[in-house]
Amino acid sequence: MKVPLQGRLWRHPDFLKLWIGQTVDLFGGQVTDLALPTLAILLLHASPFQVGLLIALEFVGYPALGLIAGVWADRLPRRPMMLVANVGPMLALASVPLAYAFHALTIYQVFAVALLLGVFGVFFEVAYQSYLPALIDRQDLVEGNQKLELSHSASHVAGPGLGGFLIQLVGAPGATLSGAISLFLSSLAILSIRKPEPKRQTSALHAPDFRRELGDGIRLVMESPVLRSLTACSATQNIGTYMVVSVWLLLAYRQLHLTAGQVGFILSAGALGYIPAALAASAVPRRLGLGRTLALSPLITGLGLLGIPLALLGSPVPILVAMWLLIGLPSPIFSINQISLRQAITPDRLQGRMNATVRTVTWAALPVGSLLGGTLAGLIGVPQTIVLGALISLLAPLWLLSGPVIAMRAQPEPVSP
Repeated sequence: MKVPLQGRLWRHPDFLKLWIGQTVDLFGGQVTDLALPTLAILLLHASPFQVGLLIALEFVGYPALGLIAGVWADRLPRRPMMLVANVGPMLALASVPLAYAFHALTIYQVFAVALLLGVFGVFFEVAYQSYLPALIDRQDLVEGNQKLELSHSASHVAGPGLGGFLIQLVGAPGATLSGAISLFLSSLAILSIRKPEPKRQTSALHAPDFRRELGDGIRLVMESPVLRSLTACSATQNIGTYMVVSVWLLLAYRQLHLTAGQVGFILSAGALGYIPAALAASAVPRRLGLGRTLALSPLITGLGLLGIPLALLGSPVPILVAMWLLIGLPSPIFSINQISLRQAITPDRLQGRMNATVRTVTWAALPVGSLLGGTLAGLIGVPQTIVLGALISLLAPLWLLSGPVIAMRAQPEPVSP
């Protein structure tokens, strides 16, 4: 079995720089993801709706700007686009401890920070996913995505624990500064990449065929049964999952009376399955088949979400650890294989628009789920909202059962650039 500790990309210095930069950024992002809602709940006494809105604002940029970012990523150099997209979040995160130190921090500033993280994150993510197929050989895409997903998994394991520790050590406002520092270090790593990019058009918006190019990405996804079903599956799962994610900290802090350190421990311990799952991401489809692997993954995640309210019955920490293990275990396997499948069947000239279209739909589901979760939690209660979100997530695999994905045994040969 080829694992991330092996492979040709260890001898690819530019990929290693990208990988290191992303790893640092991911760890800082995990700390931020815990610090911002913790700050809102414990220091600013946010309501369930406000907590849901805070989570939603981090993702609202995709439905608003995702398609535009995709065209830009196919026209402009992707590496400079990534660097510019790091600046806004860096400054926004640095403003939080500064405002808190002067007793000027409000929930509205936290909302603004979340919105800026989301908007700039759109351009970074689209450029980043589109940059990889041009940086490495296309036959190395699974290995590259596997290595990057390993970092994503490692950040889920260690990041929340680090976040909980920092929150208890320096407070939630101070912990957000680590996100700004990680973005700065990530930018330095990306800046050091030497491989030149293919030349693209320099006009980002004003060419007469801009709308046509937007339409090309939408048509590609809509007309491809594989891309269409993967997108619908991910969007459905995201709605249900973020109905839960947006409110579960309310359950943890206000109903179970856990500390930030305990929450960080739960998320870190619950993410321990990420790393072995990422290592096994190419082996599992060889045993089960690619289609079955992609269909089973969201089903297991949904069962974990459904079990979170069991923590109210007693022994909340071990129960929540077990549920987050179930939630996280299939995530790297699904992510690595569906991203590699999308990249393999899409020509390089359409990578940006394909990624932007898919992300626009799937990430538009995140604010929808978050707002639904926050609204329903205020109306029917947090545990009931979690159960409803889990049931929606369990419906996601149905999209894969009616198309060609379920019958796939292995990754297809990459199309020509």
